[in-house]
Amino acid sequence: MVVGLTGGIGSGKTTILKYFKSLGVPVYIADQEAKALMNSSTEIKQQLIRLFGDEAYKEGVLNRAFLSAKIFSDKALLQKMNAIVHPKVAAHFKTWLQQQEAPYVIKEAAIIFENNHQDQYDYIITVIADEALRIQRVMARDGATEDKVKSIIKNQWSDADKVKASDFVIVNNSLKEAKDKALQIHNSLLKKLNP
Repeated sequence: MVVGLTGGIGSGKTTILKYFKSLGVPVYIADQEAKALMNSSTEIKQQLIRLFGDEAYKEGVLNRAFLSAKIFSDKALLQKMNAIVHPKVAAHFKTWLQQQEAPYVIKEAAIIFENNHQDQYDYIITVIADEALRIQRVMARDGATEDKVKSIIKNQWSDADKVKASDFVIVNNSLKEAKDKALQIHNSLLKKLNP
């Protein structure tokens, strides 16, 4: 069974994932794997250089700052990049999934709904948190400005929309409550598998 885990920037997805991992659940972080593939796959490298030019890579390593700046304001370019990277990540995930023996796995992806990928999951968990707290977390983590974080939040689906489309919701304003909720979800997923 494949469970999707999503949530807006700064909602604390990574923290919740670590907790699920501590419960023995295999976890696949789509964004991390995409970055790894963008650095290791010759085919992806060639296609990205064709799309963005030689500046896409610096000394053979993905030039993330350059790419972020390029795609941030250009939706068409972002879609072209995703069309190169997403199918490779999907294939990588399939291979990874076949090697797992746990009752269920979690695949974390920040934009499940934005990319209309919800049908790829048996269940979806959304992590939410108060916007002020999310902004604070991202500013501390990335050194980003408040305006930059707000503009990223604006580009993502609202928490209200995500909640409506999700099977489970974890409110991550307090770590203890969030972990308690994650444990409840874990037990309820195991029950669904073995009624």
